[in-house]
Amino acid sequence: MLLVTTTHYNGVRQMTMRPILLIEDNPDDEVLTLRALRKNNITSEVTVAHDGVEALGYLFGTGAPTDVETCTMPRLVLLDLKLPKVDGLEVLRRIRKDERTKLLPVVVFTSSNEEQDIIDCHLLGANSYIRKPVDFNQLSEAIRLIGTYWLTLNITPKLPPSAK
Repeated sequence: MLLVTTTHYNGVRQMTMRPILLIEDNPDDEVLTLRALRKNNITSEVTVAHDGVEALGYLFGTGAPTDVETCTMPRLVLLDLKLPKVDGLEVLRRIRKDERTKLLPVVVFTSSNEEQDIIDCHLLGANSYIRKPVDFNQLSEAIRLIGTYWLTLNITPKLPPSAK
């Protein structure tokens, strides 16, 4: 039986494997993405951050209660660009700037088709830029391909000991 666990960042974690970090502010896109992951038998735990502040808090332990350690680093980040509080470009910038996270695979998964967003994401070190399809079947296929490549075929370097 397939199980995708969604954990909303609230300062408390219960993870044993490296999860996928989905950074998505739109509740409908969140539900559809999680549904597409389940449909494609992608069984990784999924942690959802609903804005840039939550995402950075999850990755770096900022804004969390003092008794919570920095999280287990995700194995893949799916990053929306148009986020409240701190936008996706700034999240990407901070991910790439920090030694603990600069090697994390980051797939920008957004509805933006703006040429400047595509350029900026690649200049900031996004591993991939994928426009979210609006049709669920196409979205599901995109998620299947992302999962196949980033979770099965791609080999990532080991994270620095301080990032685990």
